[in-house]
Amino acid sequence: MHDAAKHEARSFKGLRLNAFQSAAAESIDAGHSVLVSAPTGAGKTLVAEYAIAHTLALGQRAIYTAPIKALSNQKYRDFRDDPDIEVGLMTGDVTLKPDAPLLIMTTEIFRNTIFEAPERFHDVGFLIFDEIHYLDDLERGTVWEESLIFAPEDIRLVCLSATIQNLDHFGAWIRSVRKQEIDVIHDDRRPVPLDHWLFHGIGGAFRYSDLKAVQRKVGKRREASGYSAGRGRDRGGPRRGGGFRQREGRSASSISPHGASRLLLDEVVATNALPVLYFCFSRRECEIKASRNMERQLLEKQERKRLLRLFDEICEVFLLDPERDPDLLAIRERAMHGIGFHHAGMLPIHKEVVERLFTSGLLKMLFTTETFALGINMPARTVCFDSLKKFDGVSFDYMKRRDYLQMAGRAGRQGIDSSGLVYSVLDDEALEAAPLKRILFGESEPIVSRFNLSYSTLINLYDHTGRGLVEAYERSFAWFQLQRKGSEAHRAKLRRAAKASIHRKIDLLEAAAYLDPEAGLLPRARIARQINGYEIQIAELLFDGVLDELEPAEIAAVFVSLVYEARRGDSNFVKFDGRTKHIAFRVEMAVRRFTSLELQHGFEDPIKVPDFGLWRATLAWCSGCDFEELEEYTSVSAGDIVRAYRMAIQMLRQLQHALTKDYPLYRTLETARIQMNRDVVDAKRQLELG
Repeated sequence: MHDAAKHEARSFKGLRLNAFQSAAAESIDAGHSVLVSAPTGAGKTLVAEYAIAHTLALGQRAIYTAPIKALSNQKYRDFRDDPDIEVGLMTGDVTLKPDAPLLIMTTEIFRNTIFEAPERFHDVGFLIFDEIHYLDDLERGTVWEESLIFAPEDIRLVCLSATIQNLDHFGAWIRSVRKQEIDVIHDDRRPVPLDHWLFHGIGGAFRYSDLKAVQRKVGKRREASGYSAGRGRDRGGPRRGGGFRQREGRSASSISPHGASRLLLDEVVATNALPVLYFCFSRRECEIKASRNMERQLLEKQERKRLLRLFDEICEVFLLDPERDPDLLAIRERAMHGIGFHHAGMLPIHKEVVERLFTSGLLKMLFTTETFALGINMPARTVCFDSLKKFDGVSFDYMKRRDYLQMAGRAGRQGIDSSGLVYSVLDDEALEAAPLKRILFGESEPIVSRFNLSYSTLINLYDHTGRGLVEAYERSFAWFQLQRKGSEAHRAKLRRAAKASIHRKIDLLEAAAYLDPEAGLLPRARIARQINGYEIQIAELLFDGVLDELEPAEIAAVFVSLVYEARRGDSNFVKFDGRTKHIAFRVEMAVRRFTSLELQHGFEDPIKVPDFGLWRATLAWCSGCDFEELEEYTSVSAGDIVRAYRMAIQMLRQLQHALTKDYPLYRTLETARIQMNRDVVDAKRQLELG
């Protein structure tokens, strides 16, 4: 690992590079790849910009991959505003200038292009992986790993990571699978240091060092009032000097979590520690807290005038009419108080409005979910955590140190704040049981491999013998990690198990008529390899013939059913008619042909089956209804509808691309795509407008 502090400082784009940025620039100039680990907000993106300038100066292209479309879109806008760079974008939703010298891509699109058209990367000098620690993501991490393994060997890498425990080990693995030397550069210093606080309704704001004293204080209050945890309601008033003002006749120990949140925000406002990002791990909680804080007026008269002007300008840019959009009016009303919320259930264009208001500094209090912290550069003076528990994909549990740092890192604005304030609200249970020392001061968790050869990857790597697939596994970070564990006999056993798992998947694909030991890829596989996600479901539907019998709007609804997965509380308000029931039955049977084979071969986690919750809403949308009218058909949030529609459009486009133009279904798919891709669903239109 390079000691960043030993490298001589240099300048780039009129900025004096800090120690780790200078070290990375030296490595890039020396022809090396780099793996850079530094805190959120420390300036890792400048390393990517240096690599881009370096490779463009050599007459080569650069690719910038990001884990989420919102981050890809932001990076596209950032680089689009640079007059010296021509930039393109490929996210599945949108393709703009795909042959531009700098191309922004989602990681999934990059991984699939490696297999489908690797020649497109013949002139690429640098590949940037933003948020490379996303390789640890349970569902999507394998895409990052496959991209690192199979990227053309002449491409150099810039890997940008939050702080991780096993950085050297991770760098050693990359070194083992790539042609170029990779320099590992680590710097744990923040430009704006963080000041960590805990908060409890009784104890008020306190340091971790005072935890025992606060626990005793809370315990005594409980004993004195006969209080049991979880029974109380909010009886507290504003906190004063580490305590609080108790209303007459009420128990001091009966402050609810909502009450504690209010006390904390009272203090943040009173001490002028705004703007504040308040992280909740529930969309509904973001909305509730924004509503409960509307009695605050956080803007001065002149700020309200500026905000109204900015709001009107944003609406003009994106051709929005607040008088016809109640949700947009509500955003404006909240914003006039300096308050907003932001989460994935909102329309993408509404999230855009909130983000632009926040970057102006006029939104003083924003309640948001954790995705707001991922890569999007929107720092605040203060960050608050409503809870230290979050859903990890399986259950609610106390968060990782790495996740805490990612979100906490939004506190503290360079050139403005001397420190960033971070508060974590603790209920009674967390006060006693939360692993506070690990979360606040422990080492960041190591990156763990999620390598799992998907059906799509298996099909692309299939070479009759299976040797290529086993070799692919032996190049994975999973195998690299296992090599350091146990005896030689143990490792040999693991290798045999991995090989058996791969061959079991191959046997399944052969039984399902995708692969053949003699003929290689069969027609189903040749279609599936050209589709990114839900490739098996779409291949099954195509070869079953059900798609040939449908109208464009019905095909659109079928594709939405493949990608849509109901959240708790989602409802469908319209009963299905006879034709819909028939189509749904045919679609389910087509997909279940494959899932039945999966179960027969011992796979416990089969591919997703269709969910028809958005069926009638999709038919109405394709017939031309206004987006607001979809409330008559479903309770699904606007953001989730748009996300499902955009994913379905992506699938429609990919299947259309896989077919020949003389195939009758080709035109039907195109019509379905055009009917869906309009107004707020049209991601390309939103990008081009603003």
